[in-house]
Amino acid sequence: MASGTKKKGSSKNAVKAARSSVVSRRGFPWGTVISVVAVVALAAVVITYYLVQSAPKRALAEWAPSASNPDPSLKLSGIVTVKYQGSVHVLPTERVAYDHSPPFGGPHDGYWAACTGIVYPVAVRTENMVHSLEHGAVWIAYNPDQIKGDALNKLKAKVEGKPYTMMSPYPGLDKPISLQSWGHQLKLDSADDERIDEFITALRTNQNTYPEVGASCDALGAGMFDPDNPPPFDPSPPGPDAKPMNYTGSSGAQADNSASGMPTSAAAPTSASR
Repeated sequence: MASGTKKKGSSKNAVKAARSSVVSRRGFPWGTVISVVAVVALAAVVITYYLVQSAPKRALAEWAPSASNPDPSLKLSGIVTVKYQGSVHVLPTERVAYDHSPPFGGPHDGYWAACTGIVYPVAVRTENMVHSLEHGAVWIAYNPDQIKGDALNKLKAKVEGKPYTMMSPYPGLDKPISLQSWGHQLKLDSADDERIDEFITALRTNQNTYPEVGASCDALGAGMFDPDNPPPFDPSPPGPDAKPMNYTGSSGAQADNSASGMPTSAAAPTSASR
Protein backbone atom coordinates (compact mmCIF):
# COMPACT_ATOMS: atom_id res chain seq x y z
CA MET A 1 0.00 0.00 0.00
CA ALA A 2 2.72 2.44 0.98
CA SER A 3 4.66 1.53 -2.12
CA GLY A 4 1.67 2.20 -4.38
CA THR A 5 0.99 5.49 -2.70
CA LYS A 6 4.61 6.50 -3.22
CA LYS A 7 4.44 5.66 -6.92
CA LYS A 8 1.26 7.66 -7.35
CA GLY A 9 2.86 10.61 -5.62
CA SER A 10 5.89 10.36 -7.84
CA SER A 11 3.73 10.25 -10.94
CA LYS A 12 1.83 13.32 -9.85
CA ASN A 13 5.08 15.19 -9.20
CA ALA A 14 6.38 14.20 -12.62
CA VAL A 15 3.20 15.44 -14.26
CA LYS A 16 3.40 18.72 -12.37
CA ALA A 17 7.05 19.15 -13.38
CA ALA A 18 6.22 18.46 -17.00
CA ARG A 19 3.34 20.94 -16.92
CA SER A 20 5.63 23.52 -15.26
CA SER A 21 8.23 22.99 -17.94
CA VAL A 22 5.66 23.48 -20.68
CA VAL A 23 4.35 26.62 -19.02
CA SER A 24 7.90 27.91 -18.68
CA ARG A 25 8.58 27.30 -22.35
CA ARG A 26 5.35 28.94 -23.37
CA GLY A 27 6.09 31.96 -21.21
CA PHE A 28 9.64 32.65 -22.50
CA PRO A 29 9.71 36.32 -23.69
CA TRP A 30 10.83 35.69 -27.24
CA GLY A 31 9.31 38.96 -28.43
CA THR A 32 11.35 40.95 -25.95
CA VAL A 33 14.52 39.11 -26.87
CA ILE A 34 13.96 39.71 -30.58
CA SER A 35 13.27 43.40 -29.93
CA VAL A 36 16.44 43.79 -27.89
CA VAL A 37 18.51 42.02 -30.54
CA ALA A 38 17.00 44.26 -33.24
CA VAL A 39 17.76 47.41 -31.26
CA VAL A 40 21.34 46.29 -30.63
CA ALA A 41 21.80 45.43 -34.30
CA LEU A 42 20.37 48.79 -35.36
CA ALA A 43 22.61 50.61 -32.90
CA ALA A 44 25.61 48.73 -34.29
CA VAL A 45 24.66 49.74 -37.82
CA VAL A 46 24.18 53.39 -36.82
CA ILE A 47 27.48 53.51 -34.93
CA THR A 48 29.34 51.85 -37.79
CA TYR A 49 27.80 54.26 -40.29
CA TYR A 50 28.70 57.24 -38.10
CA LEU A 51 32.27 56.05 -37.69
CA VAL A 52 32.66 55.50 -41.43
CA GLN A 53 31.05 58.81 -42.37
CA SER A 54 32.84 60.86 -39.73
CA ALA A 55 36.24 59.27 -40.32
CA PRO A 56 37.36 61.93 -42.85
CA LYS A 57 36.37 64.76 -40.49
CA ARG A 58 38.11 63.13 -37.57
CA ALA A 59 41.19 62.57 -39.71
CA LEU A 60 41.23 66.26 -40.68
CA ALA A 61 41.02 67.39 -37.06
CA GLU A 62 44.77 66.98 -36.67
CA TRP A 63 45.27 69.52 -39.48
CA ALA A 64 43.34 72.27 -37.71
CA PRO A 65 45.64 74.99 -36.32
CA SER A 66 45.98 75.28 -32.56
CA ALA A 67 48.10 77.08 -30.00
CA SER A 68 50.49 74.16 -29.86
CA ASN A 69 50.47 73.64 -33.63
CA PRO A 70 49.97 77.04 -35.30
CA ASP A 71 50.82 75.86 -38.83
CA PRO A 72 49.96 72.18 -39.37
CA SER A 73 50.62 72.52 -43.10
CA LEU A 74 54.35 72.29 -42.44
CA LYS A 75 53.85 68.52 -42.07
CA LEU A 76 52.46 68.18 -45.59
CA SER A 77 54.68 66.35 -48.02
CA GLY A 78 55.70 68.71 -50.82
CA ILE A 79 54.72 71.97 -49.12
CA VAL A 80 56.71 75.05 -50.16
CA THR A 81 56.83 78.05 -47.82
CA VAL A 82 58.25 81.55 -48.27
CA LYS A 83 58.17 84.59 -45.97
CA TYR A 84 56.53 87.53 -47.75
CA GLN A 85 55.95 91.10 -46.66
CA GLY A 86 52.29 92.09 -46.72
CA SER A 87 50.50 95.29 -47.75
CA VAL A 88 52.72 96.13 -50.72
CA HIS A 89 50.47 97.23 -53.57
CA VAL A 90 50.74 97.98 -57.26
CA LEU A 91 48.37 99.74 -59.62
CA PRO A 92 45.86 97.89 -61.83
CA THR A 93 48.06 98.77 -64.81
CA GLU A 94 51.23 97.33 -63.26
CA ARG A 95 52.62 93.82 -63.12
CA VAL A 96 54.79 91.99 -60.63
CA ALA A 97 57.75 89.77 -61.53
CA TYR A 98 56.70 86.96 -59.21
CA ASP A 99 59.17 84.37 -57.97
CA HIS A 100 56.74 81.44 -58.29
CA SER A 101 54.04 80.39 -60.73
CA PRO A 102 51.32 80.58 -59.57
CA PRO A 103 52.44 83.25 -57.11
CA PHE A 104 51.51 82.94 -53.45
CA GLY A 105 52.75 86.15 -51.90
CA GLY A 106 54.56 89.39 -52.54
CA PRO A 107 53.46 92.72 -54.05
CA HIS A 108 49.93 92.66 -55.44
CA ASP A 109 47.09 94.78 -56.75
CA GLY A 110 45.33 97.03 -54.24
CA TYR A 111 42.03 95.36 -55.14
CA TRP A 112 41.58 91.75 -54.11
CA ALA A 113 39.76 89.07 -56.08
CA ALA A 114 36.46 88.00 -54.56
CA CYS A 115 37.12 84.81 -52.61
CA THR A 116 33.76 83.85 -51.12
CA GLY A 117 33.67 80.32 -52.48
CA ILE A 118 33.92 81.42 -56.11
CA VAL A 119 34.90 79.19 -59.01
CA TYR A 120 36.14 81.45 -61.80
CA PRO A 121 35.52 79.94 -65.24
CA VAL A 122 38.40 81.92 -66.73
CA ALA A 123 41.94 82.69 -65.62
CA VAL A 124 42.19 85.82 -63.48
CA ARG A 125 44.96 88.41 -63.13
CA THR A 126 47.42 87.03 -60.62
CA GLU A 127 48.05 90.36 -58.88
CA ASN A 128 44.42 90.37 -57.73
CA MET A 129 44.42 86.73 -56.69
CA VAL A 130 47.53 87.20 -54.54
CA HIS A 131 45.81 89.99 -52.62
CA SER A 132 43.04 87.55 -51.64
CA LEU A 133 45.68 85.24 -50.16
CA GLU A 134 46.77 88.15 -47.98
CA HIS A 135 43.21 88.13 -46.57
CA GLY A 136 43.42 84.46 -45.55
CA ALA A 137 41.98 82.79 -48.64
CA VAL A 138 43.02 79.53 -50.26
CA TRP A 139 43.33 79.54 -54.05
CA ILE A 140 43.03 76.33 -56.04
CA ALA A 141 44.62 76.77 -59.46
CA TYR A 142 44.47 74.05 -62.08
CA ASN A 143 45.82 73.31 -65.52
CA PRO A 144 42.75 73.42 -67.81
CA ASP A 145 44.43 71.02 -70.25
CA GLN A 146 44.82 68.36 -67.56
CA ILE A 147 41.93 68.81 -65.13
CA LYS A 148 38.52 68.17 -66.66
CA GLY A 149 35.31 66.23 -66.08
CA ASP A 150 35.05 64.42 -62.75
CA ALA A 151 38.38 65.80 -61.52
CA LEU A 152 37.22 69.35 -62.16
CA ASN A 153 33.90 68.71 -60.41
CA LYS A 154 35.70 67.30 -57.35
CA LEU A 155 37.75 70.46 -57.06
CA LYS A 156 34.70 72.67 -57.51
CA ALA A 157 32.94 70.87 -54.66
CA LYS A 158 35.77 71.90 -52.34
CA VAL A 159 35.33 75.56 -53.24
CA GLU A 160 31.76 76.45 -54.15
CA GLY A 161 30.07 78.31 -51.33
CA LYS A 162 33.06 77.93 -49.00
CA PRO A 163 34.14 81.28 -47.49
CA TYR A 164 37.71 82.41 -48.13
CA THR A 165 38.15 79.94 -50.98
CA MET A 166 38.49 80.51 -54.72
CA MET A 167 39.42 78.53 -57.80
CA SER A 168 40.48 79.35 -61.33
CA PRO A 169 42.22 77.84 -64.35
CA TYR A 170 45.90 78.70 -64.69
CA PRO A 171 47.13 78.14 -68.25
CA GLY A 172 50.61 76.68 -68.50
CA LEU A 173 50.65 75.35 -64.93
CA ASP A 174 53.48 72.82 -64.59
CA LYS A 175 51.31 70.45 -62.50
CA PRO A 176 47.63 69.53 -62.81
CA ILE A 177 46.77 71.28 -59.51
CA SER A 178 48.40 73.96 -57.39
CA LEU A 179 47.15 75.11 -53.98
CA GLN A 180 48.06 78.55 -52.66
CA SER A 181 47.66 80.40 -49.40
CA TRP A 182 49.76 83.33 -48.27
CA GLY A 183 53.35 82.10 -48.15
CA HIS A 184 52.39 78.48 -48.85
CA GLN A 185 52.12 76.36 -52.00
CA LEU A 186 51.47 72.70 -52.71
CA LYS A 187 51.44 71.23 -56.22
CA LEU A 188 49.60 67.95 -56.84
CA ASP A 189 48.76 65.51 -59.62
CA SER A 190 45.29 64.34 -58.63
CA ALA A 191 41.99 65.81 -57.45
CA ASP A 192 41.69 62.74 -55.20
CA ASP A 193 44.81 63.62 -53.22
CA GLU A 194 43.87 63.87 -49.52
CA ARG A 195 46.39 66.68 -49.09
CA ILE A 196 43.94 69.08 -50.75
CA ASP A 197 41.56 68.94 -47.78
CA GLU A 198 44.48 68.92 -45.36
CA PHE A 199 45.95 72.07 -46.94
CA ILE A 200 42.60 73.86 -46.80
CA THR A 201 41.96 72.81 -43.20
CA ALA A 202 45.41 73.92 -42.09
CA LEU A 203 45.61 77.26 -43.88
CA ARG A 204 42.26 78.81 -44.77
CA THR A 205 41.85 81.80 -42.42
CA ASN A 206 44.66 80.47 -40.23
CA GLN A 207 45.47 83.74 -38.48
CA ASN A 208 48.99 82.52 -37.78
CA THR A 209 49.94 82.49 -41.45
CA TYR A 210 48.58 85.57 -43.25
CA PRO A 211 49.02 89.33 -42.69
CA GLU A 212 45.54 90.88 -42.75
CA VAL A 213 43.44 88.93 -40.26
CA GLY A 214 39.77 89.87 -40.46
CA ALA A 215 39.99 91.43 -43.93
CA SER A 216 37.07 90.89 -46.29
CA CYS A 217 36.72 88.44 -49.16
CA ASP A 218 33.57 90.06 -50.54
CA ALA A 219 33.37 91.28 -54.12
CA LEU A 220 34.31 94.92 -54.66
CA GLY A 221 32.19 95.52 -57.76
CA ALA A 222 32.61 97.07 -61.17
CA GLY A 223 35.45 99.57 -61.45
CA MET A 224 37.43 97.80 -58.71
CA PHE A 225 37.09 94.02 -58.97
CA ASP A 226 34.00 92.55 -60.58
CA PRO A 227 33.86 88.73 -60.17
CA ASP A 228 31.54 88.52 -63.17
CA ASN A 229 34.08 90.34 -65.31
CA PRO A 230 37.47 89.95 -63.60
CA PRO A 231 40.69 91.41 -65.01
CA PRO A 232 42.18 88.77 -67.30
CA PHE A 233 45.23 86.63 -66.70
CA ASP A 234 48.28 87.73 -68.69
CA PRO A 235 50.32 84.68 -69.79
CA SER A 236 53.20 86.70 -71.20
CA PRO A 237 56.41 87.09 -69.17
CA PRO A 238 56.52 90.32 -67.11
CA GLY A 239 58.41 93.11 -68.88
CA PRO A 240 61.36 95.12 -67.60
CA ASP A 241 59.00 97.60 -65.98
CA ALA A 242 57.40 94.90 -63.76
CA LYS A 243 57.70 95.44 -60.03
CA PRO A 244 60.32 93.18 -58.42
CA MET A 245 59.58 90.98 -55.42
CA ASN A 246 61.49 93.39 -53.18
CA TYR A 247 59.30 96.30 -54.25
CA THR A 248 58.17 98.27 -51.21
CA GLY A 249 55.30 100.24 -52.72
CA SER A 250 54.72 103.83 -53.70
CA SER A 251 52.37 106.66 -52.84
CA GLY A 252 50.46 106.06 -56.07
CA ALA A 253 49.48 102.48 -55.33
CA GLN A 254 46.37 101.59 -53.37
CA ALA A 255 46.73 100.60 -49.73
CA ASP A 256 44.33 98.63 -47.57
CA ASN A 257 42.47 100.38 -44.81
CA SER A 258 43.56 98.40 -41.75
CA ALA A 259 40.03 98.15 -40.33
CA SER A 260 38.03 97.12 -43.38
CA GLY A 261 40.56 95.88 -45.89
CA MET A 262 39.13 98.34 -48.42
CA PRO A 263 41.69 99.98 -50.71
CA THR A 264 42.08 103.73 -50.20
CA SER A 265 44.40 106.26 -51.83
CA ALA A 266 44.40 109.18 -54.21
CA ALA A 267 44.67 106.71 -57.09
CA ALA A 268 41.80 104.54 -55.90
CA PRO A 269 38.08 105.22 -56.49
CA THR A 270 36.44 107.41 -53.88
CA SER A 271 33.80 106.08 -51.52
CA ALA A 272 31.15 107.87 -53.53
CA SER A 273 32.07 105.92 -56.66
CA ARG A 274 31.75 102.60 -54.80
